[in-house]
Amino acid sequence: MKKLNLLVLISFLFCGITFAQKKKPATTKTPFVWESANVYFIVTDRFNNGDKTNDHNFNRNKQSGKLRGFEGGDIRGIIQKLDDGYFTNLGINVIWMTPVVEQIHDGVDEGTGFTYAFHGYWTRDWSSIDPSFGTRKDLAELIQKAHAKGIRIMLDAVINHTGPVTPEDSVFPNDWVRTSPKCTYKSYDTYINCTLVDNLPDLKTESNENVELPAFLANKWKKEGRYDKEMTSLDAFFKKTGYPRAPKYYIIKWLTDYITDFGIDGYRVDTAKHVTEDVWADFKKVCDKAFAEYKKKNPKKVLDNNPFFTVGEVYGYNIGGKKFYDFGDKKVDYFAHGFTGLINFDFRNEAKMNYEELFSKYSNILQNDLKGNTVMNYISSHDDSYPFDKKREKTFESGTKLLLAPGISQVYYGDESARSLDIEGTQGDATLRSNMNWNDIADNTKTKEVLTHWQKLGLFRKNHPAVGAGVHTQISSSPYVFSRTFAKGKYSDKVVVGLDLEKGQKTISVGTVFVNGIKVKDAYSGKTATVVKGKINLNTDFGIVLLEKL
Repeated sequence: MKKLNLLVLISFLFCGITFAQKKKPATTKTPFVWESANVYFIVTDRFNNGDKTNDHNFNRNKQSGKLRGFEGGDIRGIIQKLDDGYFTNLGINVIWMTPVVEQIHDGVDEGTGFTYAFHGYWTRDWSSIDPSFGTRKDLAELIQKAHAKGIRIMLDAVINHTGPVTPEDSVFPNDWVRTSPKCTYKSYDTYINCTLVDNLPDLKTESNENVELPAFLANKWKKEGRYDKEMTSLDAFFKKTGYPRAPKYYIIKWLTDYITDFGIDGYRVDTAKHVTEDVWADFKKVCDKAFAEYKKKNPKKVLDNNPFFTVGEVYGYNIGGKKFYDFGDKKVDYFAHGFTGLINFDFRNEAKMNYEELFSKYSNILQNDLKGNTVMNYISSHDDSYPFDKKREKTFESGTKLLLAPGISQVYYGDESARSLDIEGTQGDATLRSNMNWNDIADNTKTKEVLTHWQKLGLFRKNHPAVGAGVHTQISSSPYVFSRTFAKGKYSDKVVVGLDLEKGQKTISVGTVFVNGIKVKDAYSGKTATVVKGKINLNTDFGIVLLEKL
């Protein structure tokens, strides 16, 4: 009887412990929010050479201008750095790569030296991956591994133009492209129905006429043994969508195949203002359907319920324009035509503003005029010759302003390591596209200090959607302290940040963000403190404080 009572007692205690364990609240997972994403932008060919066996393809052996040929970077190189934890340590949750589709086989000289299509914007075949960048298997592995780490993959879509015509690369048929006139950029029409530069055939994206597949593509596919498969796939697409076999819809089909086949998460859209906006609305519709189809077929690979993301390169757009880009004779709302976000081309100028002017301006516009949409900010990029800090003399300030600004942050590869943007002997934008400075990261003490700063800020942004998507409120001007608050559904997030503070002992007001008695952590120094009378005391070696609730 005593044994029985003992067993009952043990059973009761065990059940009680189990019940208590079940009742213990689970830690709330930080949701991914596109409006606060930390995007890492890679010129694929210049980042890391992970497979030297694919360095030479299509007899691309001519002498090019400096940094105007293929340097060897590839998808395998990105995978290696992903495996190493480089992006995770930097707080990156989206990787955007320049186009990896098959490029023209030859090159051209546009006045800045003989150039091959290492940058990815001179397409020959949208349905194929250029072997210099890797294989379909490589892309699938990259996406699978990135998703396993909570990192999204955003590819780059080009629908405005093909690659230049060369002795090796014939022009697309006349019902696909125009080769003149050259754009004069004086009105809406003269940005669109024209070629951006000489010898860059402009796709007739305004056309709704049925056209045949270019003969060179048909012959290419036959040689590669995939003609029947590709044609069957095209027939199915046009039957399913009801779209005419117009050039734009062929390309939309090929681009959205990367969604259904691989599960990419978004597209950055190239030269968006050089195509009528209705095309982008159609593109987004097909992207959304392809994304839904992928999720349905691959339920175990679905990261969350975020929609497919599109961000447009409307060159010259800035956040001050709010919903519209002004062509002079016409204003266009690209947000109403397929884009959730646009690249903000003026951040690299407005980064010269002080912190509060910059942050409050961006927060006010994003929380009001652009509510439900966003912008992607950058301090340097692959085709902007006027970066915020071309000589890399303000690398700490660059990181602080970019990574703490409301909106999406676009870290251009090497921003975080002060990769040089001023390469002697280069012409034009080649100087912006130098090889990633991995040796500096390994051996240079100053580079390591800069990288550490970007890593701390990047991880703070990644861990707190409030940083990019939250409401900005100044708490005090001297010392400069502000809060960001974000709420979506049942999730909420609050942070307090202090900048340009005294090193050593410091007292910081947290306003009403953190109540008395709450313990907080400074994500920059790793030190903790308790809120007393609306303030915390910290002693750190840094002039920046990033407060989060423990």
